[in-house]
Formats: sequence, structure tokens, C-alpha cells
Amino acid sequence: MFTLLIGGSASGKSDLAEGMVCRLPGPRVYIATMQAFDDECRARIARHRARRAGKGFSTVESPLAAQLAGVPAGANALLECLSNLAANEMYDPAGQGPEAALAGVLALAARCPHLTVVTNEVFSGGADYEGDTLSYLRALAGINRALAARADRVAEVVCGLPNWLKGGPA
Repeated sequence: MFTLLIGGSASGKSDLAEGMVCRLPGPRVYIATMQAFDDECRARIARHRARRAGKGFSTVESPLAAQLAGVPAGANALLECLSNLAANEMYDPAGQGPEAALAGVLALAARCPHLTVVTNEVFSGGADYEGDTLSYLRALAGINRALAARADRVAEVVCGLPNWLKGGPA
């Protein structure tokens, strides 16, 4: 089962994803993609670690798609978050481009009985973008569309509530 959860910042998508994965039997792996560039990133990482403490997750730090190979086959995996993975692939000197993020997630979906991917809805900001920002937004939109097409379930999360666009609650 492959589930894609999309939503805006602080929409509740991470809490929903963790709850869904915690209801599954078997090992749970949290795939952390954020790089700690500054104090704000470190604080966000600390909040996520504290929130999932005691929930039975092992953590795989995977800022780049090549590191997704370290996720054990057969695990129930939660990838948090695709937006960071795509940005890392695009802008980290070791990154291989947005196609690597897509390929890595698809390979992970083939190895895990349950994969839940959290991604951001960043396309309705109402501003005109250009340059690297526009390139990133277009790349993430393309990855989100490709994964939504392959996912068994897709939900947009608003105010902590999932609006199921494809499939539905298990």
C-alpha cells in the first residue's frame, strides 16, 4: 500500500502519517530527509523526534535518494518529507536532480509493504516566482503528480483532516 499525503505547512499531515503508520503491524521506519542547516532546522528536527519518541520507529537519515537503499525491505516506511528530498537532490552538491528523488521513492515503494510519503502543497502561494524557486516548484509538482498517479491512496490534508482524492482510509 502506497499512500501520498499532501498539505500546506502545519496542516497536520505529519501527525496523520505517523498515526496511520503506527496502526500497521510490523517494523516502522521513519525516513528523515531534512538537513540541519541552521537553528530553525535543528529545532524542527527536534520537534519531530520528540513527537515520534516511543512510537516504535527506527530512523533512517536520508537527505538524498541514494540513501533510501538503507531502508530495510519489508518495513512499514514513512518518508518525511518529499519536499526536502527533492530540494536536496536539486541543490546539494551530491544531489542527482529531481528525477533521483522520484526514482528513489518508487524503488522504496517496491520494497516496502506500506509506504507513506508526506509532501508539501506549495503551488498556491499566489506569487510570481522565477529562477531556482520556480524550477524547484515545477520539479516538486512533477514528482507529486507522478507519485499520485502510482499511489494507492492520495489525500490532501487541511486542518488535520484528510480529504481523500484517491483510494480512502484503510
